Amino acid sequence: MTGHRRGHGIVGQLAGTHSGSAQTDVLEELRRVILAGTAAPGSGIPVGEVARVFGVSPIPVREALKTLIGEGLVTHRVNSGYFVSDLTINELREIYFVRGILEQAALSQAVSAVTDADIAAARREHQALQEATITDDRVAYHHHSRMFHTALVTPCAMPRLLTMFDSTWNITEPFQVMRTVTTAMQLQLHADHEKMIAAMAERDAAALVAAARRHHERLESVVIGAGTDNRRGDDRHGERSTEHE
Repeated sequence: MTGHRRGHGIVGQLAGTHSGSAQTDVLEELRRVILAGTAAPGSGIPVGEVARVFGVSPIPVREALKTLIGEGLVTHRVNSGYFVSDLTINELREIYFVRGILEQAALSQAVSAVTDADIAAARREHQALQEATITDDRVAYHHHSRMFHTALVTPCAMPRLLTMFDSTWNITEPFQVMRTVTTAMQLQLHADHEKMIAAMAERDAAALVAAARRHHERLESVVIGAGTDNRRGDDRHGERSTEHE
């Protein structure tokens, strides 16, 4: 599979749309760019430049950034400014561990409520993952990986649990971990997915949770590789956002 490079700057990727309040516009657009993974972890977020893109004062930009800090997507360094959140390899592994626990809890509850339509939705995402592997489309593979797992947990109908699950996924999005998966690993992950779908179709909670646990254990090597790749040849930790906030 070919390598994948991402730009580090965030300002040039902002659309500067105006559809609601200034703070909401800035918040939604910054969140969109960060979750898309096109701004690398550790990238600076210059408040003044973002404000100029939207034609607003720095105040709504700072308020939006406070919200994103609360979501774990942005960090603030005294005398340096705001940055897309970066994680150490251990922190990344911890987030994946927590996400795995949340997913297993959701799956254990989803089994009793899942419908044939829910299972069909998961199968469609699984098929999309296979097609992305064939075409070597890493962006699509990353996207449909999340959609597959979301399709499996959604039937649990526990909004607070699902919100926490989504939050842990969002925190890792700047790393775009699934874009780094080798073809050989993709095939192993697909086999895991097939077992998860089969267990869900049988309404077998124990088998489903066990398959999900093995799947997350397999992802550990992927997470370590992604964390290493995000630091290779790129000293972002000394980067400044060009403004002291």
